[in-house]
Amino acid sequence: MRVLARNLTAIGIFLVCVPLPSWADFAAGMAAYGRGDYALAWKEFRPLAEQGVVEAQFNLGLMYAKGEGVPQEHAEAVKWYQRAAEQGIAEAQSNLGLKYEKGEGVAQDHAEAVKWYQRAAEQGFAKAQFNLGVKYDKGEGVPQEHAEAVKWYQRAAEQGVAEAQSNLGVMYAKGEGVPQEHAEAVKWYRRAAEQGVAEAQSNLGVMYAKGEGVSQDHAEAVKWYRRAAEQGVAEAQSNLGVKYDKGEGASQEHTEAVTWYRRAAEQGVAEAQFNLGLMYANGRGVPQDYVQAHMWFNLARVQGEKNASDKRDSVAKLMTPMQIAEAQQLAREWKPKK
Repeated sequence: MRVLARNLTAIGIFLVCVPLPSWADFAAGMAAYGRGDYALAWKEFRPLAEQGVVEAQFNLGLMYAKGEGVPQEHAEAVKWYQRAAEQGIAEAQSNLGLKYEKGEGVAQDHAEAVKWYQRAAEQGFAKAQFNLGVKYDKGEGVPQEHAEAVKWYQRAAEQGVAEAQSNLGVMYAKGEGVPQEHAEAVKWYRRAAEQGVAEAQSNLGVMYAKGEGVSQDHAEAVKWYRRAAEQGVAEAQSNLGVKYDKGEGASQEHTEAVTWYRRAAEQGVAEAQFNLGLMYANGRGVPQDYVQAHMWFNLARVQGEKNASDKRDSVAKLMTPMQIAEAQQLAREWKPKK
């Protein structure tokens, strides 16, 4: 799983060298910002920004974007980011790219987003490198080109951007844009996982479970599945349930297996729905309940889970017509939890 939806933007106020005689006013603005007096900071930055002081332009962009000292106004943020970006400030270029990507304060334009990400990325700005990698990975604003995505993920990953490390691991695991290399995938998953990226933790668990790029170790798989599962990754929750169900890498605990199957099933994972149905059908970790079993098998069947139809029909033979009607009603009313 790639981290594709989480774009990164700068959040820090810009403090660099500002030419005299502007320095005193700029310093006053920074001091006001530092103590939380955003209105005064805006008052100090605004005339400097109008005079072309690039650091003040960038800072105004941030303040309008965040609604600090002024009402949040994305169009004004775009205006000031644009001015700073045209003077070569990489963070402004990156943030301007994000505005175009999201369509905040400007019409959504992925090609324009790519343009500004590219300018910032070429200056070595890691967050823009990651965002540019995502655009090439997804083919938004540019033709889809996995080798180019890998290039920018690699540059951001080497600067410590955890999401880039995670996505780079995916590219190596799948052989997209690079030759498939599981050991390299493990390396990047681990770096991202240790920074807390849930998708990387889940993927690292899979590598340990399968013994791909690393010696097979079910206990390590359980460790990483748990970390991802506790952050809400449905696939990790499902996989953790399997480990407890089978007693692989952890003591066999059917009640614990049911807990994790349920969390994943409620998010719509078909395999977990099927396995939860089995637990109810056989009374493992929960009291035997054919109505619940039928419902979960039915939901898994809708998603194409193999054997779900047969299991549902087998359970139906043990149920009354009223119970079957109840199970069908529950399945119709079911909605995944977000």
